[in-house]
Amino acid sequence: MSGRLKQFFSQRGMRKLRQDKMAMGALFVIGCYLILALFVVAHLPSPEAVVMRVGPDNIPGVFGTQTAEKRLSDAEFRLEALQRAVRTNDPETSLAEFRMGDLRILAGTPKAVESRIEGGWKAFEAVAVYDDIEAEAVALELLENLESEVAALFSPPTGFTALASFLRLSLGTDRQGRSIALRAIYSTKVAVQIGMVAALISVLIGTLLGAAAGYFGGWVDHLVVWLYSIFSSIPWIVMLMVLASMFRGSRFDGGLIPVYAAFCMSFWISPCRVIRGEVMKLKELEYVQAASAIGFGHLRILLRHVIPNTAHLMFINFSLLFIGAIKAEVILSFLGLGVKDEPSWGVMINHAKAEVLNGFFWQIGAATAFMLVLVLAFNILSDALQDAFDPKHV
Repeated sequence: MSGRLKQFFSQRGMRKLRQDKMAMGALFVIGCYLILALFVVAHLPSPEAVVMRVGPDNIPGVFGTQTAEKRLSDAEFRLEALQRAVRTNDPETSLAEFRMGDLRILAGTPKAVESRIEGGWKAFEAVAVYDDIEAEAVALELLENLESEVAALFSPPTGFTALASFLRLSLGTDRQGRSIALRAIYSTKVAVQIGMVAALISVLIGTLLGAAAGYFGGWVDHLVVWLYSIFSSIPWIVMLMVLASMFRGSRFDGGLIPVYAAFCMSFWISPCRVIRGEVMKLKELEYVQAASAIGFGHLRILLRHVIPNTAHLMFINFSLLFIGAIKAEVILSFLGLGVKDEPSWGVMINHAKAEVLNGFFWQIGAATAFMLVLVLAFNILSDALQDAFDPKHV
């Protein structure tokens, strides 16, 4: 039977899956996310780059516009940062080590740099006297002159550095001046890790318990049904919050271990129910009865003849639980009970609350878009897997 199952997956199911263009597109998107996660694991981008300030706070991304007052504030921020660097006890070292993303101070002596900064402050004061900059053509012209003065203080990036700088600022900065694009990309690793671990362990636990309950019946079935009935009677979000909060104050607080534990202890219920029902039907089929009559042990029948024939359900449940784990992590992190020690889409959405009130949607938009594309791809793949491998559909 296992040989025929292998033939089914390798020929009929895979052929139908390959013919589904949307499923192939979804697989390509998922592959891109996996590659991004691998790059992050290899520290591309590095954790230091993700938390580094690359510019003023709440800069909009490409094609975004700023008010004149915000442009004036950004120019003031850059002038103050340069002024702090030039007024240290060792200005030459401070100027040599100064970084604002990929921007460096234009080469020159501390006195020359300070003189250029003073020119920038004069241009700033000329604009600051206007109450409504956008209503005055002269004020707007002076603002453009100020921005030119400030830009002249920095050495513009070139080549690959210029491309990296563009990508880093493509989605703007958050309220701490950190790159939203880098944080969204880095969060891909957390999403893939949580989805992969939670879905894999939950499917394994649910499959083993469901198969044992459906095959053996009796007290084993009653015990498993009692277990998932108890767990499923508790609202899943409440159970996740309780399980995640149990690790508060421990050395695992803020890491991924509490999230793994919370998800794996609650997500096994769905695959357990499905596998149990399927095994109850499979154990009555002729090939299982024949294997039992020949004298094969229960464990061999389960592992070699019954569980392999539930593989299509395992694949589908893995895909669905992967999606559920990502969405649940976002909810937990938004509530402050999930990941804290590193960026994630839930953390980004949580940090964007104050920004949204001020009309800045770049951070919450980036996190939502990254999550939407991955979840949509897995939804499409789940439907395609069911159509290709579920015997009822085939």
